[in-house]
Amino acid sequence: MATDASAFAIMGVGATLVIIAGGIDLSVGAIYALAGVTMAMVLRAVGPMDPAMTVLLGLGTCLAVSLVCGLANGVMVIGLGVHPFIITLGTMWIVRGIAFVISRAESILIPTPLTAVAKAPLGLGTALYPVPLLSMLLVTIAGGVYLSRTVAGRHIFAVGGNPEASRFSGLNVSRITLGVFVLSGLAAGFAAFLGAAFYGSATSSDANGYELYVVASAVVGGASLSGGKGSAISAMLGALLIVTMRQAIRTLHLDQNYEWIIIGTALIVAVVLDQRGWKKLAEKLSAPA
Repeated sequence: MATDASAFAIMGVGATLVIIAGGIDLSVGAIYALAGVTMAMVLRAVGPMDPAMTVLLGLGTCLAVSLVCGLANGVMVIGLGVHPFIITLGTMWIVRGIAFVISRAESILIPTPLTAVAKAPLGLGTALYPVPLLSMLLVTIAGGVYLSRTVAGRHIFAVGGNPEASRFSGLNVSRITLGVFVLSGLAAGFAAFLGAAFYGSATSSDANGYELYVVASAVVGGASLSGGKGSAISAMLGALLIVTMRQAIRTLHLDQNYEWIIIGTALIVAVVLDQRGWKKLAEKLSAPA
């Protein structure tokens, strides 16, 4: 449960940046899978190394693959002028397909040093695995500071709120758009590193369907699909809420299919409440003094 929450939250923070900027990224699950299997294949090809070098090579591979995928998404959204929903829907299938082809749909084992890092007890006892949770908190804090304390973060809100006004004010909207897709990709790559290392293997079917959970985490957490609204901490809380709902369904021995119904309903409710909030704000602003 904790590892799933960490993955959803880490990817949710990255996806929230895209949503705040007025876009959406449906390819995060596929990027996770490709980064994981590529890391596993590279480490298998290289063979035994010093544990520290193994961890660094694994992390570097995941981040490099996810960086390329994020760049590809951003470049196509900017260069082709097509809505991010369509672009990332396409790259979701393309990237997942590449993961299947290069791995031949095999489950590839991860070297022990990576698993040792992901499952390091850090003095809290062997029954606890704090590394994924600490990583989730660090990514959330970094995302929160970036969005609320930096000029670049404020520019993301500006672009999502009104891209035309941002362009006229001198902001490089294309560069900001490219940046958020890169960060979303990197978040998926980092989550892939943690997930593959924790479970000890990587396969092309990893994170299948995570797109729903990640977007739902961001939206349920308060991010607006219209852009200009959202936060890293809210994305993390949204992820924790969704994982709690999943766990409750399992604990109560309910049909697993109810999970999709509940999460889909929560997503619709969150969007409707957000739309009504914006409508009320517009009515207040347009009302005569």
